[in-house]
Amino acid sequence: MRKRAAALCGAAVVMAGTFTAVPAEASAPGTANTVQPPKLTWKSCATDKYPTLQCASLQVPLDHSRPHGEKITLALSRVPHTARTYQGPLLVNPGGPGGSGLTLAGFVASSLPAEVAAQYDVIGFDPRGVGKSKPALDCGPGRFAPVRPDSLPATPAIEKANLDRARSFAAACGRKYGHLLPYINTTSAVRDMDAIRQALGAKKINYFGYSYGTYLGAVYARFFPEQVRRLVLDSVVDPTDVWYEANLNQDLAFNDRHRAFLAWVAENDATYGLGTDPERIEATWYAMRAALARKPAGGTVGASELEDTFIPGGYYNGYWPSLAEAFAAYVNHKDSEPLVEAYENFGAVDASGDNGYSIYTSVQCRDAHWPRDWRQWREDNWAVYDKAPFMTWNNAWYNAPCAFWPTDSLRPVNVANGKLPPALLFQATGDAATPYEGAVTAHRLLARSSLVVEEGGGNHGVTLSGNACLDEHLAAYLTDGTVPRGHGEADAVCEALPAPDPAAAAAKAARASLKGSALHGLLGFRH
Repeated sequence: MRKRAAALCGAAVVMAGTFTAVPAEASAPGTANTVQPPKLTWKSCATDKYPTLQCASLQVPLDHSRPHGEKITLALSRVPHTARTYQGPLLVNPGGPGGSGLTLAGFVASSLPAEVAAQYDVIGFDPRGVGKSKPALDCGPGRFAPVRPDSLPATPAIEKANLDRARSFAAACGRKYGHLLPYINTTSAVRDMDAIRQALGAKKINYFGYSYGTYLGAVYARFFPEQVRRLVLDSVVDPTDVWYEANLNQDLAFNDRHRAFLAWVAENDATYGLGTDPERIEATWYAMRAALARKPAGGTVGASELEDTFIPGGYYNGYWPSLAEAFAAYVNHKDSEPLVEAYENFGAVDASGDNGYSIYTSVQCRDAHWPRDWRQWREDNWAVYDKAPFMTWNNAWYNAPCAFWPTDSLRPVNVANGKLPPALLFQATGDAATPYEGAVTAHRLLARSSLVVEEGGGNHGVTLSGNACLDEHLAAYLTDGTVPRGHGEADAVCEALPAPDPAAAAAKAARASLKGSALHGLLGFRH
């Protein structure tokens, strides 16, 4: 990261790439305003962890250009303000697309300094089609049930098996939700957000989004700049390469992050006994993968499930000790039980995950153009695989339904914005899910924004995760709008938290790690 540190303090980088035009509806966002917003009825939905959490529901048009047409229902949550000083609603979103935000409201309200949280109504919401919103989409229940075909299409038969799965999933979405799919997209979701604003009776909103939630927030700000009061974006999507190119870029970054994990395993050879040479440990990991492709562990963890299990380690290094223990047990002791347990903890997909994946594909496949010729996917992914084998084909099949999606595509939104108040962006330099360069691009596009960088960090979702330096910038901004101002591509730099200590992690004694685990359990994976 030494080269990165030099760049942070140096001259501004040149922004690469071109933008497509803003969709026509972006210049005319307003039909939702023609209908009087309904009033929200809040009821307690308290949990032991979040005793002041309240819930409500809101009906919105399926098609915002037809405000009197079919309605759908959004599920909302709230932790109400308690201070005399009231700064309005703070909408929060965990990303995805497809992530539920109901519990995130409780987490954010309890994780911010009490005197800051008390000044806001922290508002969570399940975006259209997600979770407790109705209807909630589930195109293919049990799609990720083990054991799936090997993700690596080493033979025509394996490639065909995976292609058949992708086609059938897209077809099932079309059969079950054909009339809904044209309206499951980012632009419809931001209109929902403005409907939430109106139902709350607020002239402006504050917004705090993670991962895909940063793109959601940036698009909202593009459509409704006068309704934005404060805007926090953590782990920032590159708004210029949604979504096909973004996934190829992720593959390269996740490979680097996986190698960082293997290097950490090498540094902790005294604990894991897998050697001190990261390259040899990497070869051992791929040998484990090959063995599992032949004989899945516990009849459950094949090659694809192994990848599913270790991909979360690219999002959050607090999972590294558990993953390393499972890796070591399988290799050193022929014990597959810890690997099966790790899969159940990190890789297995339940009904909420099936719902999340249905929305993930629905939004990404609709938001932007995807190649319809599988030959391009094959060529591009083999080229990336040669450089980055860890996640490339697993990720390709995850997104492959977009090659066969039953709706046409919209054009990505140009989020360039000179009308906003200062926004605050947070980014780790080694983030794999939303690589660093995307945050720099968004910083340039959002005039007067400030970028706070976690130098040397690799986690995805970095605020409210144990780094006091980052959280101080967040608290200052939410208190009175204060943003840092620097001269390089970053306006402020915070040191990353140290890598996890295997002994402390095993004892669950690392306070920051526990806090990070709470956040990352809410953010989920595959942003």
